[in-house]
Amino acid sequence: MISNQILQDTIEGIKAIARVDLCVMDTEGKTLASTLRDTDEYEKSVLAFVDSPAESQMLQGYQFFKVFDENQLEYVIIAKGEAEDVYMIGKIAAFQVQNLLVAYKERFDKDNFIKNLLLDNLLLVDIYNRAKKLHIDTDVKRIVFIIETKNEKDTNALETVRNIFSSKAKDFVTAVDEKNIILVKEVKQNETYEDMSKTAKVIVDMLNTEAMSSVHVAYGTIVNEIKEVSRSYKEAKAALDVGKVFYGNRNIIAYSNLGIGRLIYQLPIPLCKMFIKEIFENHSLEDFDEETLTTINKFFENSLNVSETSRQLYIHRNTLVYRLDKLQKSTGLDLRVFEDAITFKLALMVVKYMKYMESKEH
Repeated sequence: MISNQILQDTIEGIKAIARVDLCVMDTEGKTLASTLRDTDEYEKSVLAFVDSPAESQMLQGYQFFKVFDENQLEYVIIAKGEAEDVYMIGKIAAFQVQNLLVAYKERFDKDNFIKNLLLDNLLLVDIYNRAKKLHIDTDVKRIVFIIETKNEKDTNALETVRNIFSSKAKDFVTAVDEKNIILVKEVKQNETYEDMSKTAKVIVDMLNTEAMSSVHVAYGTIVNEIKEVSRSYKEAKAALDVGKVFYGNRNIIAYSNLGIGRLIYQLPIPLCKMFIKEIFENHSLEDFDEETLTTINKFFENSLNVSETSRQLYIHRNTLVYRLDKLQKSTGLDLRVFEDAITFKLALMVVKYMKYMESKEH
């Protein structure tokens, strides 16, 4: 459960203080971490020590110590030297690794709990019982962030996020699939959604610089109780999807700022198809050429302002008017009329949503 690198860092730290060489082996005599050379020669001695009832033993200038996890032997630690102080350093090393086992097991238990909480795999009574056993507050305000990385199993990104937040006792960092890192963050009484936006920006900036990873961050709404955390997670997931469909240029998406996109995302596909058929009748968006679509999008960007749109497209005002008239003849919608413009804008968004859902199915 503890990584070999953590074990290596631990014994190197102890050696730097005590100047005693140490080695950590598994119960089969394989070296996991060491400041000693040629550790293979200790394999037979370790296997014999594992089978013995003794918890510590001195042999040929080395001292052996056992490390247990709930009565199950996990590691053997070797300390070089026969002196009393070497025995003490060996015991300290064994004690330190024992504590690491407990800490990592507790983190693993909490990680499992948070995963099941997010995925709605727990009964209400189990949520509160397990939270109490794991010393997790149930009435703290929380919010869920989803950090989507481009690469699957991006361990650098996961470790960077853990380094930022895991030191805070009430924040949890986990992963429920290959590409998404989940942050369940405590929200203090004076914090607002503006602060959540700043947190998301910190995550994006840190991952871009430290983990060299381009990410999208989405977050749900603030919830008041632990049983509501799964709702914030679902909202963050929806925000991530809606962001991909309608706001591809944003790398931070808040569920509370999705606007019309959130409404469209909740529509059933048959209803979307019916709406598009009503608007375009025998036409489809594929019938419009690139020039027409560019004109439409630029017209919307400029709040239906003919003069500004023609200026940005580098065309004469009359050319733009001609294009809008042509569009009106083919669709029956005059984009210079507010109601028609809204209808057309909604139709564009619905078509985008339908294409996205089709791509997810394949």
